[in-house]
Amino acid sequence: MAYNIPVEATLDVIGGKWKVVIMCHLIKGEKRTSELKKLMPGITQKMLTQQLRELESDGVVNRTVFEQVPPKVVYSLTEYGWSLRPILDAMCAWGEGHIELTGEEVVQ
Repeated sequence: MAYNIPVEATLDVIGGKWKVVIMCHLIKGEKRTSELKKLMPGITQKMLTQQLRELESDGVVNRTVFEQVPPKVVYSLTEYGWSLRPILDAMCAWGEGHIELTGEEVVQ
């Protein structure tokens, strides 16, 4: 793929409503799909699976399958994914400032 400016490459990998949210949760540690779903009540299972697959395909997220019954699958950031940490931290800091400025609240 050809990009006009480098930020297009960044957005190609982390763009969209949910990818950055997924990565922010994975910074805190590996998670099962069900854990991510609980942390992100607004996402559908189909969308979560799609976003995880795209992040895995781009080398940002690692999917580990444990051979047991029932199978256990966990997701974590790859080393490449961890290289996005400064971007994610900056986005969180900006969001905190925006929330303060607008008086919105964070639902936890």
